[in-house]
Amino acid sequence: MTDILNFFIAAVLASCPLLFGTLGESLTEKSGNLNLGVEGMMFMGGIAGLAGAYYYEQAAAVPAAWVSVLIALLCAFLCAMLGALIFSFVTITLRANQNVTGLALTIFGAGFGNFFGEFIGNAAGGYVAVSEATQAGFNNALFPGLAGIPVVGKLLFSYNFMVYLSIVIALVMAWFLARTRRGLNLIAVGEHHAAADAAGVNVTRYKYLTTCIGGGISGLGGLYIVMNSSSGVGGVWVHNCISGYGWLSVALVIFATWHPSRAIFAALIFGALSVMRYYFPASFIPAALYEILPYVATIVVLITVSLRKRRKNQPPASLGLAYFREER
Repeated sequence: MTDILNFFIAAVLASCPLLFGTLGESLTEKSGNLNLGVEGMMFMGGIAGLAGAYYYEQAAAVPAAWVSVLIALLCAFLCAMLGALIFSFVTITLRANQNVTGLALTIFGAGFGNFFGEFIGNAAGGYVAVSEATQAGFNNALFPGLAGIPVVGKLLFSYNFMVYLSIVIALVMAWFLARTRRGLNLIAVGEHHAAADAAGVNVTRYKYLTTCIGGGISGLGGLYIVMNSSSGVGGVWVHNCISGYGWLSVALVIFATWHPSRAIFAALIFGALSVMRYYFPASFIPAALYEILPYVATIVVLITVSLRKRRKNQPPASLGLAYFREER
């Protein structure tokens, strides 16, 4: 029972960065933009958040942990949003190919993160790390009193604040898309640019806003990896620490059928697959096979979802297409 409980908790923690990336890309794709640069934006968010917290602690006489946490969140969100803004300008204003631009953003973001991670680390004397107080702010349980309740407390209240933040964002996004006028306008933009434009919806504004905000949300996933789970040590930059989480997030968007609330369960499943080898090892299964299990599951999910031809499981009709207003 204890092993199962610990496995579930570890699965939830492992799913958090995937959920941030999936939610950010889901919001982006709802506008008709296909941004394959999630990996790059997670790199940018991770290093920017770490750098913001680190430099604040170096500058402040008596740094406050909560201020350091807020600065890290803000820096991660804004830097990843900058990457998404570059993507938006190139694909929306200049109407460049979205697939190529997204891949370029991935390469740029990975180089950006690794370069500045090593640069700041060398300047700091070998590696860059935040204080134990800031690490605790990202890793400690948000409700420590309730976490002490047997079984239920551990299942529901033993997680850090970023886990709850990701779930709140998912629920708010689901409500926004289903229950608000702007959310329905956004869905209309993703389904048919020209029809939304004819109805008086500013297509360019919606695409820019949702792509940039979606990029910022994805950047929080990169910050989580850096602060909570890089090689088991939080608050330290590790070269190539994102290691494919951005690509898994892109696949999870399809698995969740572009629905934010379903993304919670999709991310949880893949989080469980990524930590299974630590809790249920099998001597006859090589460790390498355990490590590629999430990626094998990704391929299976993509094939399964593609075979289901129901309309509600399909992507927005205008996904990946540039909008030429003069041709309306």
